[in-house]
Amino acid sequence: MDTVLGVTMAGGFMAALGAALAWLLAVASKRLHVYEDPRIEEVESLLPKSNCGACGTAGCRNFAEELVAGHTEPARCTVNSSDMNEYIASVLGVDMGDVEKRVARLACAGGRHVARMRAHYAGLGSCRAATTVAGGGKACDWGCLGLGDCESVCDFNAISMNQYGLPVVDPSKCTACGDCVEICPKGLFSLEPVSRKLWVACKNHADGDTAALQCEVSCTACGKCVADAAPGLMRLNNNLAAIDYSKNALATSDVIARCPTGAIVWMDSGRATRGVAAKKIVRISALPVASEV
Repeated sequence: MDTVLGVTMAGGFMAALGAALAWLLAVASKRLHVYEDPRIEEVESLLPKSNCGACGTAGCRNFAEELVAGHTEPARCTVNSSDMNEYIASVLGVDMGDVEKRVARLACAGGRHVARMRAHYAGLGSCRAATTVAGGGKACDWGCLGLGDCESVCDFNAISMNQYGLPVVDPSKCTACGDCVEICPKGLFSLEPVSRKLWVACKNHADGDTAALQCEVSCTACGKCVADAAPGLMRLNNNLAAIDYSKNALATSDVIARCPTGAIVWMDSGRATRGVAAKKIVRISALPVASEV
């Protein structure tokens, strides 16, 4: 009898404790509940789920939250189509915004047919790995190693490697996510507004004679582009031509005309045009390694 009574009392106690805890949880749920605008879920469902970060947030969910809060514009999603961004704007009752397209650009034109190698690299097929071994074997310390880390990290198939071992960016596919910028051990990629058509396709800071020996298309700091550009638009910085993009409205294709190596180019629809004075490159085979010459 005592056993039955004890079990009954224990069962009653547990039931009461369970009821009390359920009540406390219900109260806590109401007191601690954080309201979430249902439009966030709707907007998130209209985003591409790429979580690329090109919009400036950590991912599509964060971007949806920022959109609903009115802290950003639908046009900042560069992966979505313009029509989809317009639809998101209509859902939220806001303007789509006007964000200039940006694309990844490479500050190097030194493919294996024009840039010299000082040694063979036979390690892991990665630019980052090669850089740790005497810089990767390229004569130019700033040059692209051509092992395709940028191509492999691009989720949008916007980068392909050409026959000379240089990455080529397809502007129509590039979302300016920045993954190629982060992966390149030489820091050769940057995200540029498409309105910046004048471009220095080189990062070689060696003196002119040394740069010319290392790569046939390197900037030799001859200063002709600086002389031909509008005042203040270009300057020489540590043996390399540099552009002041705050004066971008003054840039014209005339600036590239006398560049003897074609290191200063004019970008239009993703295609680089060299000046008329640039040496014509007809070689398609790779230059020999310095130790083999």
